[in-house]
Parts: sequence; structure tokens; C-alpha cells
Amino acid sequence: MKNNDAEDRLLNSASLDELIKMKIEKEFMDDLRKSKEKIPPKTYKDIKDVPSDKIFSKFSVFRYFNRKTKCETFVNGIQADALIGIQNNIREKMLKGELNAFTTENAYVKFEKAVY
Repeated sequence: MKNNDAEDRLLNSASLDELIKMKIEKEFMDDLRKSKEKIPPKTYKDIKDVPSDKIFSKFSVFRYFNRKTKCETFVNGIQADALIGIQNNIREKMLKGELNAFTTENAYVKFEKAVY
């Protein structure tokens, strides 16, 4: 709806109910258009930039290098969190962004990126 339409209706003595209806319809169409717009996901490469609630979530990717088999794979943050186990100090440092990698007896795990 154009502003000229609203002005014309005001000048032609449109009722208050019609003006309210026009405003509600315009707001609805704006909200509908905004809901259809896709926001592209943002990629974070530095663990310091990632919010702490996203570090060990499905949005984060860690590089996992198995020392025994010499294989490299990628795991999400939930699996990386399970690898830390009892080492809460490492987990806390990663959540603060002070540390982006850790080692276990069999593996080396490094933060790669977070996409959300």
C-alpha cells in the first residue's frame, strides 16, 4: 500500500476502522516479507568470537586427529565435549576462549569453526 492511498482515503473521509485495517494489513505484509528473507549463517574461525553456549553445540566443528590410527576426522562440539571428560579446567578455558585445542591419550582435538 502506498502513502498516497492512505492520504486519499483520509481526504475522502475514510472511516477510522478502514484506516486501522489498512495499517494492520501493511504491517502483516511487512512481517510476511521479513519472515521469508533468509539470514545467511555466519562463520566464526576464532574461538574467542564464538558465544560460550555455541562452542560445544552442534554448530561447532572440531578437527579430531587419532594418534593411533593416524586418521583425521571432523566432529561437532557435542562429541568434542564428551572427549574432554573429567578435565573441567580445559572445558572452562575453551568456553572463555583462552584455549582452542586439547589433547587426550589417543587424540588431538582442535577447534575449526562455528557456523550458525
